[in-house]
Amino acid sequence: MALRDEIFEQTDVLSRIFSDQEEFFASLAAEIGCPKGVFIAARGTSDNAARYAKYAWGARNNIPVTLAAPSLFSVYQKPPRIRDMLVVGISQSGESPDLLAVLEEANRQGSITLVITNQPQSPLADEANHVINISAGPELAVAATKSYTGQLAAIAMLSAAWEEDQDCKKELEKIPPAIADVLSRESQIKDYATRYRDMNQCVVLGRGYNYATAYEWSLKMKELAYVVANPYSSADFQHGPIALVTGGFPVFAVAPSGKVLQELSELISRLKENLQAKIFLVSDRPGLLKEADCPFLLPQGIPEWLSPLVTIVPAQLFSYHLTVVKGYDPDTPRGLTKVTRTR
Repeated sequence: MALRDEIFEQTDVLSRIFSDQEEFFASLAAEIGCPKGVFIAARGTSDNAARYAKYAWGARNNIPVTLAAPSLFSVYQKPPRIRDMLVVGISQSGESPDLLAVLEEANRQGSITLVITNQPQSPLADEANHVINISAGPELAVAATKSYTGQLAAIAMLSAAWEEDQDCKKELEKIPPAIADVLSRESQIKDYATRYRDMNQCVVLGRGYNYATAYEWSLKMKELAYVVANPYSSADFQHGPIALVTGGFPVFAVAPSGKVLQELSELISRLKENLQAKIFLVSDRPGLLKEADCPFLLPQGIPEWLSPLVTIVPAQLFSYHLTVVKGYDPDTPRGLTKVTRTR
């Protein structure tokens, strides 16, 4: 299966980015400078990478990050003023016309433009002043996996370069072995997937840096296993959607160590003890994992800001095996193609 193969390629893809592109990112950060604001155009999985950038560049580099509404540029032709911002396009294929419209307008306004892509020879890359090639190699499966973590890696590398943080190199070096550790426990995730064979709906919770993980996990379950999976910030979830939860309702949660762990821990305990939710939990805290019906222990020592590069891997494996156990083809999800050209 191409999808499973590509999930397992992520260790090598990220190792290459971290080892081969350090000087490139240092030079890029110096040339661009630290911008006053960043405006990101993306769709689908790449939009979830943009959600990660919102936290990585916002929290670590103190840069305001805004996610674009591409239809303002393509359909309504009423673009906002973005002249003083770094305008970033994130796209696996670099071929979506609405994202291209954002970059074209940014160049007309005199903005600095940057593209993060797996296709450096593409319309979007051709339009940009600067291009980050994630070099993930051909991605044949429709559902993006290695290109997503490659995009996250590029965002992290640029953040580290802006910060001129020498300690980041040691932190980044922990990521490929951590992913390899997760992949080595595929059989555990495969077993968990069989327990959700009949699942048709669920919620996925994350917060902070892993808000992106909640969105990407839910997307994978939607596009591969056809599950109505709704992503929420754990804070937003308590402002209404928690009313969905009754006994046995499936809740997936991502809760690594970090600033939001305490709030997530309290919510997970409430969901389990008071509402009897069926909880699949990804965390590096063994004590918290005792609350889960399906606990998955993350490798220790991964800093919160880099955790989305690791937390998404058990989510990808789960989505793949859930799709297989439901009897669907994970490489050719219905109604989808690898390149989506929205306007």
